[in-house]
Amino acid sequence: MHATLTATGKGPAATGKEADLAGPGIGDYDQLATVLPTDYHSLLTPRETQEAIFVVKDTIEKGLCRELGLQMVQVPLIVDPGSGVNDMLDRDGSRTPITFHISNDRDRHPIDAQIVQAATKWKRAALAQFGMGVGEGLCTDMRAVRKDYFLDHDHSVYVDQWDWERVIAPEQRNLDELKSTVRAIWRVLREAEARAHDLFPQLHDDRYPDLPEEIEFIHAEDLLAAYPDLPRKQRETRYVQDHPAIFIIGIGWTLDDGYPHEMRAADYDDWVTPTTTPDGRPMHGLNGDILTWNPVTKRRHELSSMGIRVNAETLRQQLEMTGQLDWLALPYHRGIVEGTLPLSIGGGIGQSRTQMLLLKKAHLGEVSVTVWPKILKELCAARDIHVLE
Repeated sequence: MHATLTATGKGPAATGKEADLAGPGIGDYDQLATVLPTDYHSLLTPRETQEAIFVVKDTIEKGLCRELGLQMVQVPLIVDPGSGVNDMLDRDGSRTPITFHISNDRDRHPIDAQIVQAATKWKRAALAQFGMGVGEGLCTDMRAVRKDYFLDHDHSVYVDQWDWERVIAPEQRNLDELKSTVRAIWRVLREAEARAHDLFPQLHDDRYPDLPEEIEFIHAEDLLAAYPDLPRKQRETRYVQDHPAIFIIGIGWTLDDGYPHEMRAADYDDWVTPTTTPDGRPMHGLNGDILTWNPVTKRRHELSSMGIRVNAETLRQQLEMTGQLDWLALPYHRGIVEGTLPLSIGGGIGQSRTQMLLLKKAHLGEVSVTVWPKILKELCAARDIHVLE
């Protein structure tokens, strides 16, 4: 019998595994000091880096639209807190959005608003708003703020993603559709890498291998079986050293050790639907993460979270498991239950994370401009890592 972890993270006694379920980032700067490379020198100048960023960005946006049948659309930076469309990221309540008051018309017609943490749920509603049908979708140049991150080499308060979503038919809610979509995204990422290398040949460096031709798939349950005593980030790190591009399937379902691979939110990705492996073993989940090995930082490197989205049945089931059935009263959730929002598949691809990987950078601050603590900037400066101000 699986233990059920609620939205507050309650379940079995706290262990290293439980502490690793959410809590993004390394955790302290003494540890970060051991992670940042000591022999690093950027292959591109800051000015060359800016040119490469926009080449990669253009290639990926055009490639995603071509491969997945998407259209670039506008995306909100702020949303109505009562709409239910903001992304809570995890189900333990550890990462909350910034909420603020707009005193419109001298507070006679005020508005309360939230800065988005991602456009995950907004996109599904946008599919209906734009009248998109099966096989059609949207892609956004999304910007967000996540104030509860620990700021390290690949987490920042400022978040940029290619948030995308596509309408699917009921019969497409399966692993074949998920894997086909992942492979299409992987082709686009490799195309962008090749384009950057054509422009800047110095990015070809024997120390930093290029992306592998194929991405591999592994279920979260199989990853646990391979490293049963390790928390999930350590499991991922061990595995990607030998398999440098993977997609982990089934993130959110409680595994055999009583914990989910990660505390994925209950109201967008479907992590509860039963599935079967090619050799006939039962699994769960129609979602997952794209991870790579980063040869510069010598660590796991997450690029994307994505999945087939919940339908009315699995939304209710997942919210019941996480103790959040009251969310069914929110407009977004009612739209899923009442069928006014389409079935979909979607995800977010980290822009700065992808640029960092493809341009062989040691720190997110080399490809994006945001705020960093003094201690981190000093660590980077001591290692010849040029953090943008």
